[in-house]
Amino acid sequence: MSLPLTPTSTIERVQKLRHSKILREVQDKDTVVMFEDPLENDMVLNMGPQHPATHGVLRVLIRLDGETVVKCVPELGYLHRGYEKLAENCTYHEFIPFTDRLDYISPMSNNVAICMAIEKLANVEVPERGTWVRMLVSEMARISNHLLAMGATAMDVGAMTVFLWTFTEREKLYDLFERICGARFTTSYARIGGVANDIPDDVLRDIRAWLNQMPERMREVEGLVNRNRIFVDRMAGIGYLAPDVAIQLGITGATLRGSGIAYDLRRKQPYMFYDQVEFDVITKNDGDCYSRYIVRNLEIWESMKICHQCLDKLETMPRTAVINDTQPLSVMSRKSLIYTKMEDLINDFMLINFGTQPPVGDIYSAIESPKGELGFYYVSDGSGQPYKLKIRSPSSSNLQALKMLCEGAMVSDVVAIIGSIDPVMGEADK
Repeated sequence: MSLPLTPTSTIERVQKLRHSKILREVQDKDTVVMFEDPLENDMVLNMGPQHPATHGVLRVLIRLDGETVVKCVPELGYLHRGYEKLAENCTYHEFIPFTDRLDYISPMSNNVAICMAIEKLANVEVPERGTWVRMLVSEMARISNHLLAMGATAMDVGAMTVFLWTFTEREKLYDLFERICGARFTTSYARIGGVANDIPDDVLRDIRAWLNQMPERMREVEGLVNRNRIFVDRMAGIGYLAPDVAIQLGITGATLRGSGIAYDLRRKQPYMFYDQVEFDVITKNDGDCYSRYIVRNLEIWESMKICHQCLDKLETMPRTAVINDTQPLSVMSRKSLIYTKMEDLINDFMLINFGTQPPVGDIYSAIESPKGELGFYYVSDGSGQPYKLKIRSPSSSNLQALKMLCEGAMVSDVVAIIGSIDPVMGEADK
């Protein structure tokens, strides 16, 4: 295409351009001049939704100037399953297994969270032993989550060995979960009014044995990367999140505590028996990827302390009921009773067909899940199915920070930043 440009005007235009990456040939009669098109200076790059470092089907659209991220647009929704709408067509009991697939790294704590919300709505009490069992499995889920977060973050920046070591310990945890409830991954262990079954003595003993060997395993992992020069250079000073910005965005969990904010629902709004156990709320003040990594690292040690205290309590208290059997209109009967007693068979028939029917009203209930504040907002119209359910998932909220954390960073830093947020798209794309 011929453009009415004189050689002199073209040269002056080229001199004014600051970049010289993309050149286009323009012919002016007998003169061929190469100049840069300012609209083509930057590269637009898609990371995901199939990228292995996006921790699931997260699409990150980034605009690059060289290797510097100029703009970042996280896009959710590639795993949308409509869970909140599905809840409107399920009884309260039927929806519990769906929570296994939210943050599918921490199904045990998800089950506890949804049951606590239903119990608050329906005014159902939980036996003391059932509450201690819930605390134990919730902290085991936190350890499992943080082990994977540490390993995956290290692998994102090139440290493969850490991932294999932390994954080995998670496999031991999954073996324990299988012995507790019969499932390794999709546990569905909690029930309205308690838990499905008590934990046998031999399993409690093996949980203690696993906890006793964990400190040595943790020191091995920490010694491998925590002060490794390459790892620290890839993490320290990257993805800075200011405390005031984190609060404005509604960030919770280790991502918030990595910015120096000591906010933990187990301390701020104690639930279950967390006010009866000793543990520290871990914070780091640097607000970067390394701080968020170290917070999760140290929280494993605190969860191990809580697990030991839960075991001490469970091993010394009498083996009382782990589920409330005094409210048959809301709590499912045990199978052994359903098969042998007419009253329990009738109650089971009514609950399966018509569901737990809480009074008209609405409630919000939240726990400190491994990734942050996991909350359930229920609206009841008095029927056996919720009128409305809204899930406050920490991964969805925490991903709001991704845009500002990535802009100004290098493209290689994006994977480290995503890993430091530790999102799971199962709960982000509800």
